[in-house]
Amino acid sequence: MKKLIVSCFVIGVAFNANAQDYWKKNAGKSAKVVFTHSKTNKKMVDKGAVKFEKLPQPKETDACIFVDPDFKYQKLIGIGGAITDASAETLYKLPKNKQKEILEAYYGKNGLGYTVVRTNMNSCDFSSDSYTYVQDNDNTLKTFNVAHDEKFKIPMIKEAQKMIGKDFTFYFSPWSPPAWMKSNKNMLKGGRLENGFYQTWADYYIKFIKEYEKRGINVWGLTVQNEPMATQTWESCIYTAEEEGDFLKNNLGPTLWKNGYKDKKVMIWDHNRDLIYQRATTTLSDPETSKYASGIGYHWYETWNNKTQLFDNLSETQRAFPDKFLAFTEGCKEQFDMSAIYDVKLGELYGRNMLNDFNKGTALWTDWNVLLDETGGPNHVGNFCFAPIIADTKTGEVHYTYEYYYIGHVSKFIKPNARRIGTSSNRAALTSTSFMNEDGQLVTVIMNDSETDIDTNLWIEGMAAKLTAPAHSIQTVIL
Repeated sequence: MKKLIVSCFVIGVAFNANAQDYWKKNAGKSAKVVFTHSKTNKKMVDKGAVKFEKLPQPKETDACIFVDPDFKYQKLIGIGGAITDASAETLYKLPKNKQKEILEAYYGKNGLGYTVVRTNMNSCDFSSDSYTYVQDNDNTLKTFNVAHDEKFKIPMIKEAQKMIGKDFTFYFSPWSPPAWMKSNKNMLKGGRLENGFYQTWADYYIKFIKEYEKRGINVWGLTVQNEPMATQTWESCIYTAEEEGDFLKNNLGPTLWKNGYKDKKVMIWDHNRDLIYQRATTTLSDPETSKYASGIGYHWYETWNNKTQLFDNLSETQRAFPDKFLAFTEGCKEQFDMSAIYDVKLGELYGRNMLNDFNKGTALWTDWNVLLDETGGPNHVGNFCFAPIIADTKTGEVHYTYEYYYIGHVSKFIKPNARRIGTSSNRAALTSTSFMNEDGQLVTVIMNDSETDIDTNLWIEGMAAKLTAPAHSIQTVIL
């Protein structure tokens, strides 16, 4: 009978100079192990230590994760999640001690190490209602006011900013312009931005940036449009690749630069992996458009419910545009069910996506809502989903899902400015990625989401640590 064990490990040891010199001096050195195990309900506890020993040539029958720190790739911008209206409203419905607990769980010294915050400009599905920051038909934007956000969203963002400190990375995305700027005269159900409002809408971004920065929230970047190919029952707006390029080239880009915001990181696409290559190669084919774009954002909703996510589209896009960073800007498990919040499959969904995304060149990784209530909301169109932390606003109880722990076994140990390094697995059931932090720590994450336990070696230039990768487990190794 096969064992069914769910676990996470974290192993730590300092890494200095080059790999060969390091192992000459430190052969046999112990490595710390931190462990999460659903069977025993242990999460991120000290598991003890393992040692690295000489292993010049592994056998073909040996399961191995091979790591080579001499091969360095993209630099990590950061990892985090979205503070939406729903997240902030839920937080401030809780007792103050629970508010502090949740903020500490993500942004505190002992939390997950989140440094990235995304938010919505104007309402989105995860708002309690539809709203904008201007009165109807105000072409001059004289009535622009973010008072709506000051009740919940801005206070939560500022709390996160205070805890994160210097690594705070904040960006925003619009779901829809005001209805009067659109072809369907509705913020919901798609429609397109009318040509005559391209400049007014570009000016709207400037107003938003100024108002947030006036409140001490530095804006690092923005996406042009959330999901520009999705006609949703909630706030949405359609752009073809050419239309998005025209808006960026003729309006949004020049307007940002003219207002002293040339440093803001603009990300195009902000939709699924399926069309990312076509969108990038079309939108960025004009150098006059490309110069305004720093990154290419994407989501995971194309085929998230199976194991056929289109990860290769990311590496193809990165090869085509090595001067642009790839940014995972949103993902969640949809169709909320309170009875499933402790299912390990939630964590494995995140592990599978994070590890593969990083291996294909991703530099920024942002989860969707950081917090939702017992309904998987609030959400004004009933589009409820899971979040890493679910809080029952009726009882005050806080639930930490496996999403939280699987993300944390990456975000807690891989820091901003870490460089991804060469990593390879010789078993299809083992998914792995590696980064080297600025202080020289080398972090390798290994996930086994199969039904079979696998004994494996973490192999680095002739030295190896013997590990067990139980069925449905994830391990993080810091060298």
